[in-house]
Amino acid sequence: MTRIVVDASVLAAVAFGEPDGAGWSDRLDGSAVFAPSLLRYELCSVARKKCRQSPQQAAAIIAALALALEPQQGITWLDPDPADVVLMANATGLTPYDASYLCLAGMLGADLLTADRTLTSALDSFTR
Repeated sequence: MTRIVVDASVLAAVAFGEPDGAGWSDRLDGSAVFAPSLLRYELCSVARKKCRQSPQQAAAIIAALALALEPQQGITWLDPDPADVVLMANATGLTPYDASYLCLAGMLGADLLTADRTLTSALDSFTR
């Protein structure tokens, strides 16, 4: 089974039914999915922004958030060591938030699934 670390850009697309969400969902299907606990709060931030942009959709947005974070969704929540996150952030120029995803993927020997161009660029340069 493929191990995947998922970041907020991907999980938000899936959870909130964004146009590219179905494609990301297909890539996650059948994989062991991992994420740092900060992903929960990043999804809350996305939900807040969506609620402010479309207040009439707030109930549906909150319901989608709750569904995405339910235990049966199969995400294993695991946090990398904070010292490793700082070292990774320093080595890549990423924020500690983004570095936590990269660090977790490295720790698990997992693929990192992200739509974030900055994180993708750091991943590409770091894995060369």
